[in-house]
Amino acid sequence: MNAMAGNYTTLDGRKIGGVMMEMKNITLKFGGVTAIADISFDIHEGEIRAIIGPNGAGKSSMLNVISGFYHPQEGEVWFRGEKRPTMKPYQVARQGVARTFQNIALFDGMSVLDNIMTGRLTHMKASMFSQAIWWGKAEREEVENRAVVERIIDFLEIQHIRKTPVGRLPYGLKKRVELARALVAEPRLLLLDEPMAGMNVEEKEDMSRFILDVNDEFGTTICLIEHDMGVVMDLSDRVVVMDYGRKIGDGTPGEVRTNQDVIDAYLGVEH
Repeated sequence: MNAMAGNYTTLDGRKIGGVMMEMKNITLKFGGVTAIADISFDIHEGEIRAIIGPNGAGKSSMLNVISGFYHPQEGEVWFRGEKRPTMKPYQVARQGVARTFQNIALFDGMSVLDNIMTGRLTHMKASMFSQAIWWGKAEREEVENRAVVERIIDFLEIQHIRKTPVGRLPYGLKKRVELARALVAEPRLLLLDEPMAGMNVEEKEDMSRFILDVNDEFGTTICLIEHDMGVVMDLSDRVVVMDYGRKIGDGTPGEVRTNQDVIDAYLGVEH
């Protein structure tokens, strides 16, 4: 495939759009430690883009830059053809970027339904007063938001736990609830930070299926971090590889698999 500035076609025949997000020469430092060193890559509309690398490579830091949690000292973030100014995470979320976290960030004492409803906060426009009396615009919003939430609950096949407190759920279902909360925000770009960490084989198969379905049925662009190379190679259209804050590879799964720098980084071999 040819993934330059414009559209491209994947090996399985899917049509991918132009560039949605572009990271240009991103450098992020924490004191004297450089977490990301002059990295550039892009994410196209409708693709599944993976970021991989050994522990400490800077992958989660890059996801935090994309989501607005970290602000790089150097470089630019471009989103949908415009340079993005310094933004707080909630402002980035309003642009259509949602995410899950490496460590599950749910409210254990709340039900699955209520946890997922929190993902609709960026779509709630009614005043606190109208929400308190549940009247007019607030009532209409509530009905619309619940319709979206119920659709995602059905989509992820978690109807049977919708009223269960999240704290009682097994790990794999918690990860699915967190995915649901991100999806109800109706993101253009979905960021997944190690969505299959800690899962058994069956849970990974389920999550892989849902990720592909999200991309196919909703047309959602996905950028994910994942350590399971089998999953990455099966799901991703393109892969960017980081090592100690540097980019050492970028291309299709097949191209990355045969990249000597990538092989050395994962095997611990020095030139």
